[in-house]
Amino acid sequence: MAVEGYKLERIDDYRWRVPKTGPMLTDGLVFADDELIPHIQGDKSLQQVANVACLPGIQGPSIAMPDIHWGYGFPIGGVAAFDLEKGVISPGGVGYDINCGVRLLRSDVTADELRPRLARLMDRLYQNVPSGVGASRSDLKLNRAQVIQVLRKGAAWAVEDGYGWAQDLERIEAGGALAGAEPEYMSQRALERGRAQVGTLGSGNHFIEIGYVGEVYDERAAAALGLWQGTVTAFIHSGSRGLGYQVCDDYLKTMLRASEKYGIALQDRQLCSAPLRSDEAKRYLGAMRGAANYAFCNRQMMGHRVREVFEETLGQSAERLGLRLVYDVAHNIAKFETHTVNGREKELCVHRKGATRAFPPGHPEVPEAYREVGQPIFIPGDMGRYSYVLVGTEGAYRETFGSTCHGAGRMMSRKQAKRTAKGRAIVRELEDAGILIRAASRATVDEEISEAYKDVKDVVQVVHRAGIGKMVVQLKPLGVLKG
Repeated sequence: MAVEGYKLERIDDYRWRVPKTGPMLTDGLVFADDELIPHIQGDKSLQQVANVACLPGIQGPSIAMPDIHWGYGFPIGGVAAFDLEKGVISPGGVGYDINCGVRLLRSDVTADELRPRLARLMDRLYQNVPSGVGASRSDLKLNRAQVIQVLRKGAAWAVEDGYGWAQDLERIEAGGALAGAEPEYMSQRALERGRAQVGTLGSGNHFIEIGYVGEVYDERAAAALGLWQGTVTAFIHSGSRGLGYQVCDDYLKTMLRASEKYGIALQDRQLCSAPLRSDEAKRYLGAMRGAANYAFCNRQMMGHRVREVFEETLGQSAERLGLRLVYDVAHNIAKFETHTVNGREKELCVHRKGATRAFPPGHPEVPEAYREVGQPIFIPGDMGRYSYVLVGTEGAYRETFGSTCHGAGRMMSRKQAKRTAKGRAIVRELEDAGILIRAASRATVDEEISEAYKDVKDVVQVVHRAGIGKMVVQLKPLGVLKG
């Protein structure tokens, strides 16, 4: 049974408490303002915050970001950390799309220079990066041994095979590969699904967005990241594709049995879990890390394709165009990290489900080039408005286990969005606004209309004012490739 009778209490302008009640072991902490909180209360996501607070070994509050909305198990936009001795791992706290994440490339090209060739560039992107449901690469079908190398090496496998530059690995979360990946803990079905999908975009809210720096809020941080007013950028948002989905699906069955075996009381079967010290947890973590590495490799290969398309379209090398990787960060993952709890440093398992790591200046895991300003954070909006780049803060490290939001957050289901878009020419509307769309299907575009999402500006303002992220620049779209 779910937690009954939970309440919502205001703490300050940007924080709300779900007080500990009934089986809850801790409070819920929600980041939102007066404008966002009614949307958050409109679905079951706060119920999910309360349910997560009942899981064994949880440390600190069950946290919800301002882009929170209902998800599988944990809310999307949920963060929770667990003690290694008494805590649990839950696939519902990572999600089906393991290591869905975002990477950002910057350039020295200006938006004005690119616009005359933008249509050509978007056409070539559509041709060179397979997208849509079940998309695969006919030119790159890996054998089983190669898939296993991808699962162990992550982005480094792609670089070694000529997809990208060695220095890219310095600017990827965890260097582009989580240690402890164990492909033997994956099903044959998962391995098979990974053979032909590396280097592909997928469907849903995945995208490649060509944009430019529209506004600069922090000149020092923007300079450190190489983001100058008016220069072109490329966002890549995708994850572990069918392989990651299969890993999650397989282990939900395992974790349901484990919850019963270890006597874990579940407020929601979707929160099925296993103790972190158990064999079931060991196997899931090994498989999840492999899927995360697959996603890092996937985005690395698409980043290489983006560079190739720019070279072909603009007639210059990627090096001369300044197409450098800014950073690549995961949104759906569970990782062992050291944080301070009640004044004492502890190693914890931090679940981030639709949430971004946000480590502060000086942290050793922040690339040296950014260590004075903090870890880059990317908050995509919708395809018709804008997105944001932020950096991590000490406030996030103290209060949210070094985490912040990951996007705008949906307000409409995909079905509702398609009803809203019915009878409209969404692609033409966006073209009239100066944004070129290339997509595998009209349905994908209709599902992703701007009205389906919160205004990401409102979400980012909460993050910035609450001190769990610091605004650096706003990015505006020129062209978007959808799955």
